[in-house]
Amino acid sequence: MSGLNKGVGKVEVALKWDPSPAGAAPHDLDLVAGVYTADAPHGSPAYLVHFDSRSPDGTITLHRDSRTGQGFGYDEAMTLELPRLAERYARVVVGVAIQQSGGRVTFGQVARTGVRVREGYTDLLDDDLTSVADATAVVVAEFVRDETEGWTFRPLLRGLDTDPQDFGALMGARHS
Repeated sequence: MSGLNKGVGKVEVALKWDPSPAGAAPHDLDLVAGVYTADAPHGSPAYLVHFDSRSPDGTITLHRDSRTGQGFGYDEAMTLELPRLAERYARVVVGVAIQQSGGRVTFGQVARTGVRVREGYTDLLDDDLTSVADATAVVVAEFVRDETEGWTFRPLLRGLDTDPQDFGALMGARHS
């Protein structure tokens, strides 16, 4: 819960999209979180959380994973319990990658995409991803531990043209 000088606490990142048209290959979008240490906040992530994993300490959990976008409302959801992260972690970056198994697919080719970052009942970010229509992956948010040991939320919406495998290594790179 946020309050004066307490920073961001437990947040949910949710992702939605409509299924592919009949006869077309399914669109598979995935939430990805990269966790970075204080000594390498823009280097390689200490670990990634995505559809086949969870954080070693249980602080970041993917609750729903969709391979088609079929569902009601948000198809994927990830919870981040930032205050519980060990002190050695100083930055968490969250993004979305499109699986490219059926050929190159961009966000502009996927109907009714949306991402939401929410703390409690407060939306910190709600975006339809149209600003990254030509991208195949997007960094949507970062959470940075500040001097008082609280966490600060920063919306990013930085599109990348990369496959999911390389996205994990690129998502935390320093940006301008």
